[in-house]
Amino acid sequence: MPWLSDFAVSSIYRTFEGIVKVTDTDVFVIGGGPAGLAAAIAARQRGLQVTVADGAAPPIDKPCGEGLMPDSLRALRELGVRVPPEDCYPFRGIRFVSSGSEVAASFPNGCGIGVRRTVLHRIMVERAAAAGVRLLWKTVVTGLHPDGVFIDARLVRSQWVVGADGGQSLVRRWAGLDDYLCRRQRFAFRQHFRVKPWTGCMELYWGRNCQLYVTPIGPEEICAVVISGDQYLRLDDALRQFPIFAARLRDAERTSTEQGVVSATCRLRKVWRRQVVLIGDASGTVDAITGEGLCLAFRQSILLADCFSAGNLAPYQAAHRALGRRPGFMAGLMLTLGRHDFLRRRVMRAFTRDQGIFARMLALHVGELRASDFAATGIALGWGALTA
Repeated sequence: MPWLSDFAVSSIYRTFEGIVKVTDTDVFVIGGGPAGLAAAIAARQRGLQVTVADGAAPPIDKPCGEGLMPDSLRALRELGVRVPPEDCYPFRGIRFVSSGSEVAASFPNGCGIGVRRTVLHRIMVERAAAAGVRLLWKTVVTGLHPDGVFIDARLVRSQWVVGADGGQSLVRRWAGLDDYLCRRQRFAFRQHFRVKPWTGCMELYWGRNCQLYVTPIGPEEICAVVISGDQYLRLDDALRQFPIFAARLRDAERTSTEQGVVSATCRLRKVWRRQVVLIGDASGTVDAITGEGLCLAFRQSILLADCFSAGNLAPYQAAHRALGRRPGFMAGLMLTLGRHDFLRRRVMRAFTRDQGIFARMLALHVGELRASDFAATGIALGWGALTA
């Protein structure tokens, strides 16, 4: 349902005012995934009354790599969210494997964790409930109103409306924010296997026009995701390109069914209008190859809560764009390596010859490298690739 005329809105409201009780709130979040819950928790930390509505019921799953980098964990801690050790599995860094070459580096500070998406969602739901967020599951929002949102024909008044309803966001369309600066998409397919992790790293395997992510999520379980531009490329087909990894899975039990999702690179001209603001995948995305989608959403939620407290959404636009620059750059670099085998082979040789370059790139990836140091790292990588 698009924005309605004042006459139509007043007619609907008068019709149902005496039948359905209207519940006011300061912030109404449409979408109860991790992004929406993060926005709700951050707003509650500023003392605002918050309601979250989602048409599904928890736990909500989404096919993803299920790895949280150290910067994601820091953002979660700011929201008061902690994943218990028994619900996750730590990894110390990242390992690239390509054409017989491999290179690995540890994170500069702390570890990342692998955690099932459904487990993370449950933990965030519990944190939101404990913070006093009103949670409306199996509840569909059917439209926007200048004073709030419609649930069926019932108007719920709210000062702010947050669209956290994913990459195919209806809120974005209703608010007239479906104006793209750029949009590209790839396809990801995920499955879990019962096998003991063989490395202390999250691994990224590079193949012909595809990448394979492997994340340890438990002492006897891993998550594997293949990402490519081919919507028909499934995990079993992709494994033919990675015989060493495939051998590790030869007798492994599959602990989930294969699920797919679109991995998009999407940047919008604007992420707010009037009292409506977008967060998470609804507000634009970077390719899943970066593993930074959730971290972006968590950081956006903290910025957005500050804007709510100040009573002004305008600063969120610039801050949102600034947050996306580093992940956007890293996505562009990694996608370029994925498209050009020759360039990737040279870069991998440069990494293996000077592993300090790879360590600095990883530090940049997780926000531990200062902007002033970036140029030197880029020059070193470029020179290393040319001379490899």
